[in-house]
Amino acid sequence: MTTTDEPTPDDAALGQPNLTRIRLNVAYDGTNFSGWSEQPGRRTVQGEIEQALVTLFRRLGDVPTVTVAGRTDAGVHARGQVVHLDLTDAQIAQLQRPHRGMVDRTPLDAPTVLARRLNGLAGASDEIVVSGGRVAPPGFHARFGALWRRYEYRIADRGAERDPARRGHTLWYDQRLDLDLMNATAAGLLGLHDWAAYCRYREYATSIRELQEFRWRREADGVLVATVQADAFCHNLVRNLVGACVAVGEGVLPQHRAVGIRREAERNGEFRVVPAHGLTMVEVGYPPDDEVAARTELTQVKRSAAQVDE
Repeated sequence: MTTTDEPTPDDAALGQPNLTRIRLNVAYDGTNFSGWSEQPGRRTVQGEIEQALVTLFRRLGDVPTVTVAGRTDAGVHARGQVVHLDLTDAQIAQLQRPHRGMVDRTPLDAPTVLARRLNGLAGASDEIVVSGGRVAPPGFHARFGALWRRYEYRIADRGAERDPARRGHTLWYDQRLDLDLMNATAAGLLGLHDWAAYCRYREYATSIRELQEFRWRREADGVLVATVQADAFCHNLVRNLVGACVAVGEGVLPQHRAVGIRREAERNGEFRVVPAHGLTMVEVGYPPDDEVAARTELTQVKRSAAQVDE
């Protein structure tokens, strides 16, 4: 299981004839899931949603599958995940069909009905919520079309209020962390770089990413919150970035070493990756509807090391 936005082949990347592409916004509590991606014998977010689609459409030919903006690891949460799926005319018609006894026989809005029915099936345990749906613009692709992904990581360090109701979404850390040092470290890491030292190795996958935003704030209850935004993320990048800042903020890693480790392009154990449960995907950004097709096409061109500007 990996957390990565590395582009992968998609036969329906730009849609197919006689199919309607639907965009859905999804939130989930990742505590009891083995991540997003479907895995045999494991409970996953994708698995729950696609099993619900089987229930809805199994009598209407091929059951649709979902493509996600960014796959998340076991224990990682989401408030602003985005997925797409392609529906046939028959599947759209089924969703639009008014229920028996309805006075108004106007066809229903298919994406809205789909979201509601998925909430009744995949969301029956209240761990998954499909918060909205609409027909996607031409060329839309949940993964390839994204301009950026944004995550937050929550840490209750020593002195911060520890709310048991948010225990599953916040790392409790028994040391006082220096906010100013963590922000200085985060600012020094911004830019387009090769993040091999901060990512888990994956064969044939690029580790070049543009870190667009990385900052820390301390909320009124004392909890530290990191905001991390990039064009895409390779496996464990956010949790390693946070781990480096925690090590600096605790005083066990010199600030300059965060950049030095990145430049050396090799992980050496000077800091630890933080646990998954403090991490939440909060938003995915896309271009205007009339620009999504061009963005999708551009993103499918794999980046090379020659693009890195140190």
